[in-house]
Amino acid sequence: MAENPRAKILIVDDEAAQMKALCDTLKDHGYETTGFVSAQAALKALEETKFNLLLTDLMMPEMDGISLLQAAGQKDPNLVGIIMTGEGTITTAVEAMKSGALDYILKPFKLKAILPVLDRALAVQRLRHENAVLERRVRERTAELESANKELEAFSYSVSHDLRAPLRHIDGFAGLLAKSAGPTLSETDKRYLDLIANSVSQMGHLIDDLLDFSRMGRAEMRRTQVNLQDLLEQVIQELQPETEGRNIVWKKGPLPSVQADPSLLRQVLSNLLFNAIKYTRPRDPAEIEIGGRIEGEETVVFIRDNGVGFDMEYVDQLFGVFQRLHRKEDFEGTGIGLANVRRIIARHGGRTWAEGKVDEGAVFYFSLPR
Repeated sequence: MAENPRAKILIVDDEAAQMKALCDTLKDHGYETTGFVSAQAALKALEETKFNLLLTDLMMPEMDGISLLQAAGQKDPNLVGIIMTGEGTITTAVEAMKSGALDYILKPFKLKAILPVLDRALAVQRLRHENAVLERRVRERTAELESANKELEAFSYSVSHDLRAPLRHIDGFAGLLAKSAGPTLSETDKRYLDLIANSVSQMGHLIDDLLDFSRMGRAEMRRTQVNLQDLLEQVIQELQPETEGRNIVWKKGPLPSVQADPSLLRQVLSNLLFNAIKYTRPRDPAEIEIGGRIEGEETVVFIRDNGVGFDMEYVDQLFGVFQRLHRKEDFEGTGIGLANVRRIIARHGGRTWAEGKVDEGAVFYFSLPR
């Protein structure tokens, strides 16, 4: 019996007796068959009925099987065609397969040879249908993502302009008030003004970080060969103002070259090293180690420090937006840096993870495909 008892087969053969015999035989095996001796009549039937398979004789006076398959494919691209031919024209049948036929079956027909061909053809037809559905969903999803990106761009514009303007006003008027009324203000009032100024500054940093995070998912990737050793030295040099007056012991192991976007990878190293510098602030000396190794198909880079560490119970929160495991009174920050790290590495096809222990330091890892 056929896998699908309702599979519809269109059979075209100018020899009426053979066409009818094949129709009847396949009906007995669960297929729904419709037969024609005329290729033109079969094409007209395709306009009114949906078929799964088309079985057509190769040599016919009105229209040969190859031409019929091509015309039928224009009417229904999901239709799967099979050529029927005598042994003397196998070479021609193979040529027909190059023109779009999936397979061929030989005359005189042998049922044990026909049924496996039909099963394969139906499987191909189902795959074509599933692929068409998948492609449609991909197109729809792509359109949704494009729409979401446009909304995100509008949001970024709104954040950049609509939120910055009132912040500038608050900061400006607070400054004017401190200047004009400063001598008459009590210590409590001056502290209030300082709190306003600090809050404005924090909000400005938060807006900048949010914008960076929103852009990160849309920034164009430009992969090149990146020398991690050189990039590390550049980032450490850029972070020198943060290390001024600190006793930091740098341990730098050999780092390999990787295929990555250099500007995005610079942000990853900058964020991770800045965190290591920040969270080792209570240590003297602070120890920061950077190293790398090859593991299978990945290049793994780690940054280890002897800072305040964290509780592994909350490790899953580390790379989330606005997630902080330490009080802002102790360590500044907006809680977006590590989220940016994860997003950048994910775009490269890599992974991010961390290990730590309270008061015993932390180590952050990221991997990149080799």
